Amino acid sequence: MNKEIKYTKEMFLPVDHNFAEAEKIARPSVSFWSDAWRRLKENKLAIIGLIIIVIIGIMAIIGPYLNGYTYYEQDFTKKNLRPNLEHWFGTDSSGRDLFTRSWYGARISLFIGFMAALIDFAIGILYGGISGIRGGKLDNIMMRIAEVIYAIPYLLMVILMMIVLGRGLWTIIIAMTITGWIPMARLVRGQVLQIKEYEYVQAANAIGASTIWKLRKHMIPNTMGPILVNVTLTVPTAIFAEATLSFLGLGIPAPEASWGTMANDALGSILIGNFYQLFIPAFLISLTMFAFNVFGDGLRDALDPRLRK
Repeated sequence: MNKEIKYTKEMFLPVDHNFAEAEKIARPSVSFWSDAWRRLKENKLAIIGLIIIVIIGIMAIIGPYLNGYTYYEQDFTKKNLRPNLEHWFGTDSSGRDLFTRSWYGARISLFIGFMAALIDFAIGILYGGISGIRGGKLDNIMMRIAEVIYAIPYLLMVILMMIVLGRGLWTIIIAMTITGWIPMARLVRGQVLQIKEYEYVQAANAIGASTIWKLRKHMIPNTMGPILVNVTLTVPTAIFAEATLSFLGLGIPAPEASWGTMANDALGSILIGNFYQLFIPAFLISLTMFAFNVFGDGLRDALDPRLRK
C-alpha cells in the first residue's frame, strides 16, 4: 500500500532568483585570435616549426659575431678545413669561416624571403581587394592584366632585371615580386567576392561607404586568416627561389653570402671530398622550409573557423 505524502506550506515557498547570476555567462568569451592561438599551441609540430624559425632568426642576428670572423675574410692557409674547435663549421675553398657565412647567409636569405612576402602582401591586398569589391568590367580588365604578367617566365624576368639594374639584393627582390604578388591578389579577390555578399557589407553599401572604407573595415579583417597563411608559405618559397638563382650564378654578387651562393661555391669542393661545405647550406635551407611549412599548416588549421570547438 502506497504511503500518503503530506504536503506543507514550506514545500511551496518560491525559490530565490538572482537575476545577476542568471545573466552571468558561465564560460568567458574568447576572441577569434585568442582561440586561434590556443589551437595553434595544441599543434606540437607547428610550435616546433615556430621555435625553429625564432632560433634561426636570432642566429641570423647574432651568429656572424660569435666566433670573431667576418663573412668575407679570406685566409688561403686555412682553406677547406673540416669543422674544428676554431672553425665550427669548417672553412671554404677561400679560407672563409663557414659558421659566420652560414648565419650571415641566413640574414640575407630571410631578408629576401620576408621582403618578398611583405611586398606581395601589400600589392596583392590592394589589387585583389579593389578588383573583387568593384567587380564587373573593371574586375575582368584587372584580372586579365594580372594573367598576362603572370605568364611571363620567371627566369626571363630575373635576367631582364639584372641587365637593367645589375646583380644585387634588391634586383632579386624586385624580380621576385613583379609576378609574385599575383597569387596573393587572386586569393584576396576570391575572398572579397564571397564576403561582399554578406549583410554587413550590403548595409555599408546602403549608407554610401567608400571602397577604401569597406576594404579597411570589413574586407581585409575578415580575409586576414587565409592571407596570413599564404604569407607564411610565401617566405620559404622566396628563400628557395633565391637559393636556386644564387646556385645558378644569378644571385647576389661576391663577397656577399647567402645559402644559395654558399651551395654554388661548394660545388668545386665536392670532388675532393668536402661534402660538409654543401651539406651545411642545404641543411639550413631544408630546415627553414620545413619550419615555415609546418607552421603555415598549423596556422591554417588554427584559423579555420570550421575546426573551432
